[in-house]
Amino acid sequence: MKLKRIALLAVFALVVAACGGGDANPTTTTATAPVATTTTATPGTTAPSSTTTTTEVDPMADWPDKVIFGFIPSERADKLSDTITPFMEYLSETLGIEVEGVVTADYNGLVVAMGTGGADFGAFGPLGYVQARQQYPSISALAQSIRFGSDLYHGQWFTTDPSICESDPVVGGLENVNGVPTIKPATEVKALQVGWKYNDGVLGPETLEDGTVVEQGLVCNASLDKVKGKTIAFTSATSTSGAVYPQLQLLNLGIDIENDISYEYLGSHDSTVAAVYEGTFDIGLSYDDARRTLRKDKTDVGTKLIVFNITPDIPNDVITANGDLPQSLLDEMYAAIQDYLQTDEGEAVLDEIYGWTDIRPAVESDFDVVREAIDKLGISQ
Repeated sequence: MKLKRIALLAVFALVVAACGGGDANPTTTTATAPVATTTTATPGTTAPSSTTTTTEVDPMADWPDKVIFGFIPSERADKLSDTITPFMEYLSETLGIEVEGVVTADYNGLVVAMGTGGADFGAFGPLGYVQARQQYPSISALAQSIRFGSDLYHGQWFTTDPSICESDPVVGGLENVNGVPTIKPATEVKALQVGWKYNDGVLGPETLEDGTVVEQGLVCNASLDKVKGKTIAFTSATSTSGAVYPQLQLLNLGIDIENDISYEYLGSHDSTVAAVYEGTFDIGLSYDDARRTLRKDKTDVGTKLIVFNITPDIPNDVITANGDLPQSLLDEMYAAIQDYLQTDEGEAVLDEIYGWTDIRPAVESDFDVVREAIDKLGISQ
């Protein structure tokens, strides 16, 4: 599929960077534009004659032949590499240039790649983006993700131990209401809960293709004081929902993570879910609801892992771009991602990758709350 837009879309005014070369040789759409007018006068005549010379303008003339789109592992890297393949194929076909997807080892790997020319676009959590921009000011946010109508999300605390709960666990989800984690029906929370699925726009119980029913996730309320003396699985030190905001919660409660708990960083959200499911850790952290990443292999994950608390709300993930990529390419990339999300394949793939359902233009001031958390925790680059 060749690039069909001939006008430059003015979606954003971002200054971002490009790198890359490749073997793609796309067909372009051209437009005509006047470049010169020559007027001649003949002696004895009263009206001059004029000629206009036109030339064809290639809107892709300043595009690179190849761009690299970097991802951080919300799930095991080898699995994520397979998951992003159809997304990259769609972007390549739509844009008419090669788009290569690369999964870095962690947040820091993508920061370095974006800052040193190893990636042109990147999907970041909010803290990773803020740190990347602090180190490399040329990196800018192109789009912010939307999950089921919301541009905010939160981290979740989960355990296999129901004795931690103040009351019996129930099917539902946790949502911040006036800053207080509150149990609500699964159909009324922002994040799609394990055991639920949209069918023709209607939210209902999820059944796998083989007919197996996915058990619906349980939640309860419990104080974070209960985590003292427990083993805790964080995702990575720079994960906003899987470490930074949860640790800030503990700090605000006077809980010393170095002395009052035992913890490890496991690298990804599905890894913390699996570790607590298997009994390796007492408690785990992830985005809400990362239990879904395990549901196809462990259909009881929603009832075995009980969500008992959540973090304050966090701005959603962003898609970033680097340096001075042409504005026309940025506009077309944004449009292509948004269009892909409207397809059945795109809806399924991006739900599997990060739970995205839409995108909107990013607003830099939305990330001030993340900068404040970085300052309070003293997180270094």
